[in-house]
Amino acid sequence: MKVTAFSFFLKGAILLLLFLFPFALHAQTYQQLSERAIECIEKDSLHQAKDLLVQALKLDPKNEKNAMLFSNLGLVQRRLGEFDKALESYTFALNFAPLSVPILLDRAAIYLEMGKTDRAYTDYCQVLDEDKKNKEALLMRAYIYVLRRDYPAARLDYNRLMELDPLSYSGRLGLATLEQKEGKFKEALDILNKMIVETPNDATLYIARADVEHEMGHDDLALVDLDEAIRLDASSADAYLLRGSIYLVQKKKSLAKSNFEKAISLGVPQSDLHEQLQQCR
Repeated sequence: MKVTAFSFFLKGAILLLLFLFPFALHAQTYQQLSERAIECIEKDSLHQAKDLLVQALKLDPKNEKNAMLFSNLGLVQRRLGEFDKALESYTFALNFAPLSVPILLDRAAIYLEMGKTDRAYTDYCQVLDEDKKNKEALLMRAYIYVLRRDYPAARLDYNRLMELDPLSYSGRLGLATLEQKEGKFKEALDILNKMIVETPNDATLYIARADVEHEMGHDDLALVDLDEAIRLDASSADAYLLRGSIYLVQKKKSLAKSNFEKAISLGVPQSDLHEQLQQCR
């Protein structure tokens, strides 16, 4: 049988396609799995998204795009409450993109949730090395400084944040807390009063002001603010906790107990209030 030039060319083309097909399919599958995972995340199908991301990562472990895949995997694991695994995923993502600000911020947030403030602090510092005007990093590093009672450093970060965003809700609330921590109650009230005028239906602000008033010994004013906070948001455990504490100071044990029990019904662990409940007897 005579082999024509055309048939020889055709056989060669088929062989080439067969050789290239697995690679084309490989790349296409990686992309498809990644896209499907994003769709699942948007639909809150988290377990399915996790499986798809793991499959994609196994297909091409050295792909530079894996920084995004590992980051998305960390997001999914965080939502599922798998914090240790999420940290591992974000760390793998940073192996591919060590200076990625969004990934550093995500990892720092998990460190904070897990109480690993020193590691969160390191990540926020690295973010600010890359982006000195990053508002989230300034806010959260200031918060960590407050936890450490390094109030001068906290004030520096809050001041920088307020220069960038004078109307920052979280920044102003954090600054009010800092003023309270330093015993500058008038300054704290000035900030909170202005914020309440701007947003009079915000229960959080009334609770914050009540806490300052309580420290100042103005418990009657604090109780008025807490009543308003509960009217605005009856699911606020913090309002019941503070109101219970004030009633306990006032020796109104029955009222204190009912507020602590309400806080427990809203999710506060009973073990956290064991001592207070004992004092209500």
